[in-house]
Formats: sequence, structure tokens, C-alpha cells
Amino acid sequence: MDMEQSPPAKVTLLSPAVRRRIFAYLAALIVLIAFGDPNGGMIDISISFLLKNKLHLPAHDLARFRLVAALPLYMAGVFGFLRDRWSPFGMKDRGFMALFGGVGACLYLTFAFTPVSAPMLLVAVLLLTTCFLFISSALNGLASTLGQQHAMSGRVSALWSAFAALPGVAAFLAGGRFSDLLERQESGEAVRWLFCAGSGVLATIALYALWRPKAVFDQVAADPHATHAFDDLKRLARHWPIYPALAIWLFWNFAPGAQTPLQFHIQNELHAPDRVWGEWNAIFAASFIPPFLLYGFICRRFKLKTLLLWGTAFAVPQFVPLLFVTSATGALIAAAPMGLMGGIATAAYLDLLIRSCPQGLQGTTLMLSGGLYFIASRFGDVLGTSLYERFGGFAVCVAMITLVYALIFPLIWLVPKRLIATTDGEEVVLQQVSDDSPLSLGLGKS
Repeated sequence: MDMEQSPPAKVTLLSPAVRRRIFAYLAALIVLIAFGDPNGGMIDISISFLLKNKLHLPAHDLARFRLVAALPLYMAGVFGFLRDRWSPFGMKDRGFMALFGGVGACLYLTFAFTPVSAPMLLVAVLLLTTCFLFISSALNGLASTLGQQHAMSGRVSALWSAFAALPGVAAFLAGGRFSDLLERQESGEAVRWLFCAGSGVLATIALYALWRPKAVFDQVAADPHATHAFDDLKRLARHWPIYPALAIWLFWNFAPGAQTPLQFHIQNELHAPDRVWGEWNAIFAASFIPPFLLYGFICRRFKLKTLLLWGTAFAVPQFVPLLFVTSATGALIAAAPMGLMGGIATAAYLDLLIRSCPQGLQGTTLMLSGGLYFIASRFGDVLGTSLYERFGGFAVCVAMITLVYALIFPLIWLVPKRLIATTDGEEVVLQQVSDDSPLSLGLGKS
């Protein structure tokens, strides 16, 4: 097999003051994007309640709706590649946020005043998701580039994970309350308020993009590998480190039964009201935050390989506590340890993804991981729903999730050893790129 040689990546270490400014900028952007996401948090859970309770979709139809609505997400890598190749208004990532933040705000307003139906909601989610993917690709590319170029992928991963979870907690709580609101008023009015809120968030993102803090954007080095699009695709395909990293991310997010079957299990079998499903998700998401914050400290003291192995060991039995739950209250209690068990693994897998990016194609790689997330979660949801309805219980879903998570261990051993042999803050230098060799990486200490 031929070997492609590429120059070492330039890595610089930043002062604590500059890092803090970068983290503050990214944190605000992450929070805004998490609130405006049509496939996450408040909007996603509210739409699922609307489809289930007002439009009376059964479990399999709801799972199929989510499967179809996620079609643009399966092609997220395309949006990342466009981010890496295109610069709207000559503003690069800020251009994507300004342009598509404005377009998305207008789309939200349009659908806010459109009669509610399942087809309308499907079209709305498809168009809003397409718009949102451009915004998300800008965040993914910017954050991963900064993390990789300044040897702080672990701290960026911890920050990214924690601040994405915070609005998720609030959104899940609001989503549950929104469902209760739907029961007391006309669906159209409730959806109008929901979509108007989404419009406001995306308009804020568009305005945020007009600000250009030097502490952030002056630290983004120009890509020395910019070539023809076809050459970039070949370079991506030959970059071995992305394959095990993406495979681990795929398995981690497959989790058959963790969405629609779990919702029906909690509401139908444990007889919980809608708000409990929102509260369960809020507790589950909030419980990830302490290990995310912990990861920001331990990633500078332990090698990534150690964090991957121990994080996976804690994560494999993550859903087992649900086997011992017999009430809605018990489910809420179980959500906390379940979140704690998955936090280190999530941050470590994202850290690995950032380290694995080929230079100049960070947006493509991270958006590929986003596409795999939705492919895994949506198809896992359909499989889990089928198992749940066929076997008449949630236990089979727990068994399947545990098995899939256990398969991550052999994937870790496929990761190039030198890529995960350092702590955060030690320089990771991509010296060679091979299409089949896990030994194509060199490392240097700062």
C-alpha cells in the first residue's frame, strides 16, 4: 500500500488568558446552538410529544418519523466538507453562522404560522436541519481546529460536552412542561410559541457571528494542505486514524432502545406523565456534566488511552440500572448514575475524534461523526422499537445496548498507539498518513 507523506502539523501552546477567552467564546456559541437545534432538546422533545399525544402516532410510526426527519443529518459530512472548502462573505466560520442563522430564523418564523400536521412538521424539521447543519459545521470546524492546533483537544472536548449538556437539561425540562401545555390548549398556538423561540435563538447566532474576537480567530492558523477538492477527499480516505475513532463513535451512539422504547416504557409501563420523560432526560443529561468537568482536569494527567479504557469500562453497563426499576420515581433515580457512568467515555471519544482529524479537514471529520451519530441513533431507535414491540419489554433493549457498548473495547486497540499515548497539552504531530497503517503517526512533546 502506498504511503502519503504530509508535513508535520504546527502546534502552539497558548497562555492561560488566551485559552480562557477562547473557551468563553466557544461556550456561549455552544449554548446558543444547542438551544436552536431542531433535532435536540426543547424542540425535538416537544415535537415528539406533539406527534405522540396530539397526532396519536404509535411507537413505530414515531420512530420512522424521526428516521426520515434525520435524512440531512446522515449526510452531515457533506456540510463539513463545504465548511472546509467555502468561506461565505470571506468570513469562513462566522460567515456560515451569519448567513444560515438568518435563513434559519426566517424558516422558524414561516413554520410558526403554518397549520400543524405531521407532514408540516416533517418538512419543517428537514429544512431547519439542513440550515442548522451549516451552523453546526462552523462550530465543529472551529472548535476542533483550535483544539488540535493548540494541543488542548481534551479541554475543548470537556468544555464542548459540558456546555452542550447545560441547555439540554433546561430544554428537556421545558419540553416536558410544553407537552403538559399542549394538553390544555390548541396545538397550533403552542407550536407557534416554540418556533418563534427557535427563530429568536438563530437570529441571535447570526448577530453573534458579526463579532470577531482577535483572541479566538487570530489563533486559527491557515490550512497548509488546501488543495483540489478531489485531492482532499483522497487524503481523508487515506487517513487511517479516523476509522477506529468514527467506529467507536458509531457504536457508542447506536444504543437500540434508548429513545422511543424507553419513552414508551417510562410512560406506558411505569405510568409516568409526559413531564417525567422530560425530567428523566434532564437528570440523565445533567449527570454527564460532573464527569465532563472532571475530564477537563484528568485529561492533563492521564494518557488518552487510559481514559478511553476506563471510560468504556464504566460505560458498558450504563443502562443496566433500568432492569431494577419498577416505578417512575425509580427511573428518575436511576437516570443520575446512568449519566455519571457515561460522561468520561463521551468526553474521551470526542477527544479522540479531535486528535484524529486530518489537517484542514477538521470540519469534515467532526461532521462525519455527527452524521454517524444520527445514523446510529435513528437506526438504533428503529431496531430497539422493533425488539421492544416484539418481545414486549425493555429488558431486551438493555441487553442489546450492553452488548454493543462492550464491542467498543476491541475498537480501541485499532487506534494508532502513538495518537493516544499523550496527555492533553502534549503536542500531537501528524507526520505521515497511510491508508492502511495504524503506525502512521508521530508524536512530539511540547
